[in-house]
Amino acid sequence: MNDEIDSLVAFLDEQRAILRRKAGGLDGDALQRTLPPSDLTLGGMVKHLAFVEDWWFGRVLRDQQAELWAGVDWDADNDWDWHSAADDSPEQLWALWDDAVARSRAAVADDPRPERESARPRRDGTSFTLRWILTHMIQEYARHNGHADLIRQSVDGSVG
Repeated sequence: MNDEIDSLVAFLDEQRAILRRKAGGLDGDALQRTLPPSDLTLGGMVKHLAFVEDWWFGRVLRDQQAELWAGVDWDADNDWDWHSAADDSPEQLWALWDDAVARSRAAVADDPRPERESARPRRDGTSFTLRWILTHMIQEYARHNGHADLIRQSVDGSVG
């Protein structure tokens, strides 16, 4: 690939591994626990990050949409990804996330140039770049991994 893209992908993969460590190995009840007053759950976070993977690497970069998200009525529930996770088993959530990550990796490998432009434009008509999308995804995971750390500690005391 490209040294810059390799580095960004490595940082993103590290953040993905942190999510797996923070939210992995829990049963359905534990994945749905909250840390009041927040209503965030680890299960919701896994499903949300699956959606975000598919949004940025599929919908924005490639202008392709994974079938699961196409039928969602986002107007009825803008946080459907977070809320609907309560209906999914841990196995379903992790399979959804693993599949989304695999699609994201394939999208990057397709054309790993840092200046590769997105198929879907920004609101102002300009394009995102692969560099920007990867950097954004690192930031997205880092923010949510901080949430995951707090929630996981409240679930079973796990830290680190």
